[in-house]
Amino acid sequence: MGGVILSLDRSKCVERFIEIGIKNANELLDEFHQKGLFLRIEDGSMNAENFRLELSKIANRELSYEEIEYAWLGFIVDVPQYKLDYLSFLREKGFKVYLLSNTNPYVMNWVRSSRLTAAGKPLDAYMDHLFLSYEMKCVKPDPIIFQTMLDSANIRAEESIFIDDSASNIATATKMGFHAIHLATNADFRPEVEKMLE
Repeated sequence: MGGVILSLDRSKCVERFIEIGIKNANELLDEFHQKGLFLRIEDGSMNAENFRLELSKIANRELSYEEIEYAWLGFIVDVPQYKLDYLSFLREKGFKVYLLSNTNPYVMNWVRSSRLTAAGKPLDAYMDHLFLSYEMKCVKPDPIIFQTMLDSANIRAEESIFIDDSASNIATATKMGFHAIHLATNADFRPEVEKMLE
């Protein structure tokens, strides 16, 4: 999702976490794969409320859900409508479109709301299904999360295109037989997809 569909800026997210009192945010937040407390909310071993309580201890003050959502959403600097429109176009052509994302409930609360786009549509409106790390209790690049998606969606890797901006995620996808596109972060994926579909 991030870096492929939504345009990201890690530095802005780090700034916002520092702003709410997480002084070591730069060490905790990674562009592709989180660590520590930030990994635990993405792999589902910690829920949103427990994350809020633990983060409040680090900040030495009570943090609200809204403050933490504000900090997480610093990652997202743009929601390019042309990318969402292209996903709708692919679905109209009969292709299934799935999301497999390392993410957390704070980000997804916003992404799955009318706040995501000017059109007032959540990301779900552009996808057949969203496979989310914190719900699946597993994160990319673990092969288990890929296999779970394949089984749940009843699709085959060799008949699927996987797009990601993380080299380690692409490596796993390639080993599993996906046609993989290693996208530069925030780049336009449409030309590569069109080339593969030919």
